[in-house]
Amino acid sequence: MRKLSTVAWLLVLYQWGYGQAPDTIREISMTKGLGSRPDTLPRRYDWEKAVELNKPFPVQQFLLPVAMIAYGTTAVHNGMLQKVNGEVKEQVWQDDPHKPFHIDNYLMFAPTLSVYALNAAGIHGAHNFKDRTIILLMANIFANGAVFSVKGWSHELRPDGSDYQSFPSGHTAEAFAGAEFMRLEYKDVSPWYGVAGYAMATATGLLRMYNDKHWMSDVMAGAGVGIASTRLAYWLYPKMQHLFGGKPKDADKVTVLMPTYNSGQLGLSFVKTF
Repeated sequence: MRKLSTVAWLLVLYQWGYGQAPDTIREISMTKGLGSRPDTLPRRYDWEKAVELNKPFPVQQFLLPVAMIAYGTTAVHNGMLQKVNGEVKEQVWQDDPHKPFHIDNYLMFAPTLSVYALNAAGIHGAHNFKDRTIILLMANIFANGAVFSVKGWSHELRPDGSDYQSFPSGHTAEAFAGAEFMRLEYKDVSPWYGVAGYAMATATGLLRMYNDKHWMSDVMAGAGVGIASTRLAYWLYPKMQHLFGGKPKDADKVTVLMPTYNSGQLGLSFVKTF
């Protein structure tokens, strides 16, 4: 009987973890009363959600955006890095005078809008409409909160001299938050969606310098803030779901009666969790 139970569990794990299962796996389960009723086993997504919930903070994923933020922050009061900013401005603006090209005011939203457009076209990402919208709102709260609080502290003059709200670049933060959002939603579909999102975000950052609205360090820090904000939102969201969403009653209780086959012998395997 032990061998039969082992086979049954292997079948359950295959259907649960690797098989092409529908939303639930229906089996025949025994009840305390007479007769039987359909019961369900949780699909693979529930197992993956539990794994996500227990993941530690992904320090390595934040090394690059933190380095970008650190570079931009250091450049605010560092003469050598400010000189680099001036040289970039000279090459982009003074050596080639041109009229501003304000498409960056719209391009910064392009990666985010692309995610919803792709879903509307039937190319589905990692989350449904509700979940991805909550994640997006969280990322924007983190990004905008960081950008506008730091702008008041830094008091950095824009390259065109229009105001003292230069550091960090809010347009770039918005664009790169959307680019990382697009990458994480579609990384399991194709890496090229992420490439497209980052191309649009990079173009936004370059246009901020091209339009003489930001120094290079502003754009660098803004990109780091955007990427870090979205990654933080994706890491926090499963934990917030668990904290505020609660757990369905008897969610962990499963009762299953399964047919088994082993070495030419038929049998039944009964599984019940409490």
